[in-house]
Amino acid sequence: NLSPNTLKRLSRDREALKMPSATRVMSFLACRIRGFDAIAESLDRAGEVITLARAKAVRVRGYVSCVLGCPYEQDVPLAAVARVAEGLAALGCYEISLGDTIGVGTPERARAMVQTVAAAVPVSRLAVHFHDTFGRGLANVLACLDDGIAVVDASVGGLGGCPYAPGSSGNLATEELVAALDRLGVRSGVDLDTLEYAIKYVEGELGIARRSKRARGPGRGDALVEDEA
Repeated sequence: NLSPNTLKRLSRDREALKMPSATRVMSFLACRIRGFDAIAESLDRAGEVITLARAKAVRVRGYVSCVLGCPYEQDVPLAAVARVAEGLAALGCYEISLGDTIGVGTPERARAMVQTVAAAVPVSRLAVHFHDTFGRGLANVLACLDDGIAVVDASVGGLGGCPYAPGSSGNLATEELVAALDRLGVRSGVDLDTLEYAIKYVEGELGIARRSKRARGPGRGDALVEDEA
């Protein structure tokens, strides 16, 4: 959740904000869907941060996590997701990312969630963010494209996780998403060969292997790494 110290840091760290305007974007996790009081408190804190950020010409991107399931409360009402997203939009977030943070969503549920939120916030201001815990991240994204979603969060090599849901995997792998979009004729502007070099750099720097099933490199084509099983 949004830390109470965010305002202090933003007020103090003026030098960090002296950057080209094109890169003045601040992102934060707005709130989990856990009761009306928690939602209201998170939005109040978000409003303070957004007001200060906009006064410094910093664009703010908001996130709503656990939109398709919560490790504490299990099912999440889609109306609650829409209410939080609408609140963030009203506060001034230029874009709101809808995150299935623990990766329990299905294509049908994901699409219903986007449709519900889009009734309150223009779909042009929405993005999706699917963790790939059960291997449905890509299917969830493709389902949402039909409803106008054009911005998708992903991570190279499928790296990452969820700090408050042990066992959850990282985001959908960027290379799997880009390869699928290429096959569908959807231009992402991302080159897979260049992306492969980036993945190898991250693997080398962090000392961990990619989690995606796709192996792609110069001269190797689109090859899926077969499961050893």
